Amino acid sequence: AKNHFSQTANMVEIGSGAKRPEQDYFLSRYGCYLVAMNGDAGKPEVAAAQTYFAVQTRRQEITDNKDNLLADVDKRFALRQRLTEATKHLNSAAKQAGVQEYALFAHAGYLGLYGMGLKDIKARKRISKDEQLFDCAGRAELAMNEFRATQTEQALQRKAVRGEEAAKEEHKRVGREVRQTIRRLGGTMPEDLPAEPSLKKLAAQKKAKALKPPPSP
Repeated sequence: AKNHFSQTANMVEIGSGAKRPEQDYFLSRYGCYLVAMNGDAGKPEVAAAQTYFAVQTRRQEITDNKDNLLADVDKRFALRQRLTEATKHLNSAAKQAGVQEYALFAHAGYLGLYGMGLKDIKARKRISKDEQLFDCAGRAELAMNEFRATQTEQALQRKAVRGEEAAKEEHKRVGREVRQTIRRLGGTMPEDLPAEPSLKKLAAQKKAKALKPPPSP
Protein backbone atom coordinates (compact mmCIF):
# COMPACT_ATOMS: atom_id res chain seq x y z
CA ALA A 1 0.00 0.00 0.00
CA LYS A 2 2.88 2.39 0.78
CA ASN A 3 3.97 2.13 -2.85
CA HIS A 4 0.62 3.48 -4.04
CA PHE A 5 -0.35 5.92 -1.25
CA SER A 6 2.56 8.06 -0.04
CA GLN A 7 1.88 10.50 2.75
CA THR A 8 3.29 14.01 2.39
CA ALA A 9 2.52 17.53 3.54
CA ASN A 10 1.85 20.85 1.83
CA MET A 11 2.33 24.29 3.36
CA VAL A 12 -0.93 26.26 3.15
CA GLU A 13 -1.59 29.90 4.03
CA ILE A 14 -3.83 30.47 7.03
CA GLY A 15 -3.87 34.27 6.91
CA SER A 16 -1.54 37.25 7.54
CA GLY A 17 1.15 35.47 5.52
CA ALA A 18 1.39 32.65 8.02
CA LYS A 19 1.56 29.04 6.83
CA ARG A 20 1.09 25.66 8.41
CA PRO A 21 1.62 22.13 7.11
CA GLU A 22 -1.42 20.25 5.87
CA GLN A 23 -1.47 16.47 5.37
CA ASP A 24 -1.60 15.31 1.75
CA TYR A 25 -0.94 12.16 -0.33
CA PHE A 26 0.83 11.23 -3.54
CA LEU A 27 -1.04 8.47 -5.42
CA SER A 28 0.39 6.08 -7.97
CA ARG A 29 -1.61 5.34 -11.09
CA TYR A 30 -2.95 2.20 -9.46
CA GLY A 31 -3.77 4.19 -6.33
CA CYS A 32 -5.77 6.64 -8.44
CA TYR A 33 -7.56 3.69 -10.02
CA LEU A 34 -8.54 2.25 -6.63
CA VAL A 35 -9.82 5.60 -5.39
CA ALA A 36 -11.80 6.23 -8.56
CA MET A 37 -13.35 2.76 -8.77
CA ASN A 38 -14.42 2.86 -5.10
CA GLY A 39 -15.62 6.46 -5.13
CA ASP A 40 -19.10 7.89 -5.40
CA ALA A 41 -20.03 7.83 -9.10
CA GLY A 42 -22.62 10.49 -8.37
CA LYS A 43 -19.82 13.04 -8.16
CA PRO A 44 -18.84 14.33 -11.64
CA GLU A 45 -15.10 14.12 -10.91
CA VAL A 46 -15.35 10.50 -9.78
CA ALA A 47 -17.59 9.56 -12.72
CA ALA A 48 -15.10 11.10 -15.15
CA ALA A 49 -12.22 9.21 -13.53
CA GLN A 50 -14.13 5.91 -13.67
CA THR A 51 -14.88 6.46 -17.36
CA TYR A 52 -11.23 7.22 -18.06
CA PHE A 53 -9.97 4.05 -16.38
CA ALA A 54 -12.68 1.91 -18.01
CA VAL A 55 -11.64 3.19 -21.47
CA GLN A 56 -7.93 2.66 -20.77
CA THR A 57 -8.57 -0.86 -19.49
CA ARG A 58 -10.49 -1.75 -22.66
CA ARG A 59 -7.74 -0.30 -24.85
CA GLN A 60 -5.16 -2.45 -23.04
CA GLU A 61 -7.31 -5.56 -23.47
CA ILE A 62 -7.56 -4.93 -27.22
CA THR A 63 -3.79 -4.39 -27.45
CA ASP A 64 -3.08 -7.56 -25.45
CA ASN A 65 -5.41 -9.59 -27.66
CA LYS A 66 -3.69 -8.30 -30.80
CA ASP A 67 -0.27 -9.11 -29.35
CA ASN A 68 -1.40 -12.63 -28.45
CA LEU A 69 -2.79 -13.19 -31.95
CA LEU A 70 0.42 -11.94 -33.55
CA ALA A 71 2.50 -14.19 -31.30
CA ASP A 72 0.32 -17.20 -32.16
CA VAL A 73 0.67 -16.52 -35.90
CA ASP A 74 4.46 -16.25 -35.57
CA LYS A 75 4.52 -19.62 -33.80
CA ARG A 76 2.36 -21.12 -36.54
CA PHE A 77 4.78 -19.82 -39.19
CA ALA A 78 7.71 -21.38 -37.32
CA LEU A 79 5.95 -24.75 -36.92
CA ARG A 80 4.86 -24.70 -40.57
CA GLN A 81 8.47 -24.25 -41.64
CA ARG A 82 9.60 -27.05 -39.35
CA LEU A 83 6.96 -29.36 -40.82
CA THR A 84 8.11 -28.45 -44.34
CA GLU A 85 11.67 -29.41 -43.43
CA ALA A 86 10.54 -32.61 -41.70
CA THR A 87 8.54 -33.59 -44.80
CA LYS A 88 11.57 -33.05 -47.03
CA HIS A 89 13.63 -35.38 -44.84
CA LEU A 90 10.78 -37.91 -44.77
CA ASN A 91 10.50 -37.90 -48.56
CA SER A 92 14.25 -38.40 -48.82
CA ALA A 93 14.03 -41.45 -46.56
CA ALA A 94 11.00 -42.67 -48.54
CA LYS A 95 12.99 -42.37 -51.77
CA GLN A 96 15.73 -44.52 -50.27
CA ALA A 97 13.06 -47.08 -49.38
CA GLY A 98 11.92 -47.19 -53.00
CA VAL A 99 8.90 -44.88 -52.94
CA GLN A 100 7.99 -43.36 -56.30
CA GLU A 101 4.37 -42.35 -55.82
CA TYR A 102 4.78 -39.71 -53.09
CA ALA A 103 1.11 -38.73 -53.15
CA LEU A 104 0.11 -42.29 -52.26
CA PHE A 105 2.82 -42.42 -49.61
CA ALA A 106 1.50 -39.18 -48.06
CA HIS A 107 -2.06 -40.56 -48.30
CA ALA A 108 -1.04 -43.50 -46.12
CA GLY A 109 0.19 -41.10 -43.43
CA TYR A 110 -3.08 -39.16 -43.53
CA LEU A 111 -5.08 -42.37 -43.16
CA GLY A 112 -3.06 -43.32 -40.11
CA LEU A 113 -3.17 -39.96 -38.33
CA TYR A 114 -6.56 -38.61 -39.43
CA GLY A 115 -8.42 -41.82 -40.26
CA MET A 116 -9.23 -40.38 -43.70
CA GLY A 117 -7.61 -39.04 -46.84
CA LEU A 118 -6.60 -35.46 -47.63
CA LYS A 119 -9.72 -34.67 -49.67
CA ASP A 120 -12.02 -35.75 -46.84
CA ILE A 121 -9.92 -33.90 -44.25
CA LYS A 122 -10.20 -30.64 -46.16
CA ALA A 123 -13.92 -31.15 -46.72
CA ARG A 124 -14.45 -31.80 -43.01
CA LYS A 125 -12.53 -28.64 -42.09
CA ARG A 126 -14.13 -26.65 -44.94
CA ILE A 127 -10.77 -25.78 -46.47
CA SER A 128 -10.99 -24.71 -50.11
CA LYS A 129 -9.36 -26.79 -52.84
CA ASP A 130 -6.76 -24.11 -53.62
CA GLU A 131 -5.53 -24.00 -50.01
CA GLN A 132 -2.99 -26.38 -48.51
CA LEU A 133 -4.07 -28.25 -45.40
CA PHE A 134 -1.05 -27.28 -43.34
CA ASP A 135 -1.32 -23.59 -44.23
CA CYS A 136 -4.68 -23.69 -42.45
CA ALA A 137 -3.53 -25.84 -39.53
CA GLY A 138 -3.09 -24.56 -35.98
CA ARG A 139 -0.09 -25.15 -33.76
CA ALA A 140 -1.33 -28.44 -32.29
CA GLU A 141 -2.12 -29.95 -35.68
CA LEU A 142 1.20 -28.83 -37.15
CA ALA A 143 3.06 -30.35 -34.21
CA MET A 144 1.19 -33.65 -34.61
CA ASN A 145 2.19 -33.86 -38.25
CA GLU A 146 5.80 -32.90 -37.58
CA PHE A 147 5.96 -35.77 -35.07
CA ARG A 148 4.39 -38.14 -37.61
CA ALA A 149 6.93 -37.12 -40.26
CA THR A 150 10.03 -37.34 -38.06
CA GLN A 151 9.02 -40.66 -36.51
CA THR A 152 8.23 -42.20 -39.89
CA GLU A 153 11.57 -41.05 -41.27
CA GLN A 154 13.38 -42.68 -38.36
CA ALA A 155 11.33 -45.87 -38.63
CA LEU A 156 12.06 -46.24 -42.35
CA GLN A 157 15.77 -45.85 -41.69
CA ARG A 158 15.94 -47.90 -38.50
CA LYS A 159 14.07 -50.83 -40.00
CA ALA A 160 15.75 -50.46 -43.39
CA VAL A 161 12.32 -50.64 -45.01
CA ARG A 162 12.42 -51.53 -48.70
CA GLY A 163 9.60 -51.40 -51.19
CA GLU A 164 6.85 -48.87 -51.82
CA GLU A 165 4.07 -50.89 -50.21
CA ALA A 166 6.15 -51.57 -47.09
CA ALA A 167 7.01 -47.86 -46.78
CA LYS A 168 3.36 -46.86 -47.15
CA GLU A 169 2.35 -49.36 -44.49
CA GLU A 170 5.02 -48.06 -42.14
CA HIS A 171 3.86 -44.47 -42.67
CA LYS A 172 0.28 -45.48 -41.92
CA ARG A 173 1.37 -47.42 -38.83
CA VAL A 174 3.30 -44.47 -37.37
CA GLY A 175 0.40 -42.13 -38.09
CA ARG A 176 -1.93 -44.53 -36.28
CA GLU A 177 0.44 -44.68 -33.29
CA VAL A 178 0.50 -40.87 -33.07
CA ARG A 179 -3.30 -40.84 -33.25
CA GLN A 180 -3.60 -43.40 -30.45
CA THR A 181 -1.21 -41.36 -28.31
CA ILE A 182 -3.35 -38.25 -28.77
CA ARG A 183 -6.43 -40.26 -27.76
CA ARG A 184 -4.73 -41.66 -24.66
CA LEU A 185 -3.75 -38.14 -23.62
CA GLY A 186 -7.33 -36.96 -24.04
CA GLY A 187 -6.42 -34.61 -26.87
CA THR A 188 -8.59 -33.49 -29.76
CA MET A 189 -8.33 -35.65 -32.84
CA PRO A 190 -6.60 -33.79 -35.70
CA GLU A 191 -9.62 -34.00 -38.02
CA ASP A 192 -11.70 -32.25 -35.32
CA LEU A 193 -9.32 -29.32 -34.89
CA PRO A 194 -10.76 -26.24 -36.64
CA ALA A 195 -9.07 -24.68 -39.65
CA GLU A 196 -7.33 -21.40 -38.96
CA PRO A 197 -6.68 -18.39 -41.22
CA SER A 198 -4.41 -19.33 -44.11
CA LEU A 199 -0.74 -18.63 -43.41
CA LYS A 200 -0.21 -18.04 -47.12
CA LYS A 201 -2.83 -15.29 -47.11
CA LEU A 202 -1.52 -13.82 -43.86
CA ALA A 203 1.98 -13.70 -45.35
CA ALA A 204 0.65 -11.98 -48.49
CA GLN A 205 -1.21 -9.42 -46.39
CA LYS A 206 1.91 -8.78 -44.31
CA LYS A 207 4.01 -8.30 -47.46
CA ALA A 208 1.44 -5.97 -49.03
CA LYS A 209 1.32 -3.90 -45.85
CA ALA A 210 5.12 -3.63 -45.78
CA LEU A 211 5.19 -2.50 -49.43
CA LYS A 212 2.37 0.01 -49.00
CA PRO A 213 3.73 3.55 -49.30
CA PRO A 214 3.33 5.81 -46.27
CA PRO A 215 0.51 8.37 -46.40
CA SER A 216 1.35 11.72 -47.92
CA PRO A 217 2.07 14.47 -45.38
